[in-house]
Amino acid sequence: MKKKNTKEAVALKYDPLESGSPVVVGKGRGETAEKIVQLASEHNIPVQEDPSLVQLLSKLEIQESIPEELYEVVAELFAFIYKLDKEAENKT
Repeated sequence: MKKKNTKEAVALKYDPLESGSPVVVGKGRGETAEKIVQLASEHNIPVQEDPSLVQLLSKLEIQESIPEELYEVVAELFAFIYKLDKEAENKT
C-alpha cells in the first residue's frame, strides 16, 4: 500500500531587530499546512515549495531559530522572496 503524501508547511519570520536568524513561527501537516499556505496567500506572503527544506525545518520547534547549517539554503529562499517583491513593485 502506498503512503499518501501529506502536505507539510513551515512558516519563517526574519526580523534582524528581534533575532540574528530566521525563526520558525508556524508549522503543520495536512489541514494545518493548507491553512498556513492559505494565510500566506491572503497576506501576499510568497510561498516557496521545497519538500527537502520543509522536512529539515519541520524538526525545529515554534519560535526556534534556524541552525547555522541551514543559513545558506534559507538565504537563497529569502533572495527568491526579495526578487519576487521587487518584480511586484515594478509592475505597479
